[in-house]
Amino acid sequence: MLSAYVDESDAASELLLGMRLVGVNYRRIELDSPFGIGFGGEPGHAQFHFIGRGPVLLRTQDERLLPLQTGDAVLLPQGLPHVLLSSADVAPRNVTDFLATPLCESVANIHPDCAASATTPDALIFSGCMQFELGGMQPLVSAMPEVMLVGTLLDRHPELRPMLDAMERESCTKRAGFAGILARLADVISAIIVRGWVESGCGEASGWLKGLRDPRLGKAIVAMHREPGRNWTVAELADQMGSSRSVFAERFLTVTGMTPVRYLTELRMRLAAQWISRDGSTIESVAFQLGYGSLAAFSRAFKRVIGEPPGAMRHVGR
Repeated sequence: MLSAYVDESDAASELLLGMRLVGVNYRRIELDSPFGIGFGGEPGHAQFHFIGRGPVLLRTQDERLLPLQTGDAVLLPQGLPHVLLSSADVAPRNVTDFLATPLCESVANIHPDCAASATTPDALIFSGCMQFELGGMQPLVSAMPEVMLVGTLLDRHPELRPMLDAMERESCTKRAGFAGILARLADVISAIIVRGWVESGCGEASGWLKGLRDPRLGKAIVAMHREPGRNWTVAELADQMGSSRSVFAERFLTVTGMTPVRYLTELRMRLAAQWISRDGSTIESVAFQLGYGSLAAFSRAFKRVIGEPPGAMRHVGR
């Protein structure tokens, strides 16, 4: 049962319970100056960087230059193309052009010939390419800023500092099992960055995020996320908000830009796409879980929202 009051942070925390960060690959990169190494451009993948030894410049897709120092971490949730540089005038090479030596199952080491000497490399970077799995909250990714710096969270989240210190030690000392430890620390720090952004108000939130932050409207949104397969009526959702149907429907449309019925349908189809592609669930079972008595009706709704039939999801991420 929903509690009598769901505040902004409680609603956000509840909807983030299903958040998963799945590491696609990780790279420990040692470089001597001058260097430029390019990342990004894979749809649906975030990019994380930790600077074990710096300084390093981050150049974003819109040509902004952000200085990163030793111990800094940054998350680019949308994975837009970007470059790590020793100086602004260096021509970059794509990270996939470098020879990578496996360290363990998902972590590789990049140590170009230019840094193959016995001297300490100028830069040491631990990078992770990750896939967000946010279920019904998948639109959250597109609402995030292009670059999220961990330094902006340290005052509110002091638990990050020992994690960053541990990453610096593990990346530099290369003790037994260091590669796997770095990968897990990268996952945890990335998740805390996302949570910190949500708990601080999601920036200039609009649409359904703004609705989530509404103390009364947020209860109705959480209810739909809790029970997406329930045959919700506008009257039942209005009860969650504690208002009449007309007031609820008008408020929902004004804040989120869509009707409650459309919101619920889009939520269901995002979950369906995830369950079919990631979990391998059958289309029939997903349709039933989400409250559709007719497979044809489910397939029509899925194609209208996702843009392709549910059967196309079977090969996504395989």
